[in-house]
Amino acid sequence: MMSKDKLWIQNAVKSSSKGNLHKALGIPLDKKIPEGKIEKATNSKNPTIRKEANLANTLKGLRKGKKD
Repeated sequence: MMSKDKLWIQNAVKSSSKGNLHKALGIPLDKKIPEGKIEKATNSKNPTIRKEANLANTLKGLRKGKKD
């Protein structure tokens, strides 16, 4: 059995509702969020949007160097 620390990504993704950052930024779910909008969202006054943008940046960094 894995410890809680090793499942932080699964727990973070599970706790956020799918598409909330897209809805908050006004971007359709089938389009990628531009990096500039994610950067602006990380400085948002809304703490929920700020956390979701930070999570998006973190998850984006984990995919570096992998093929799609």
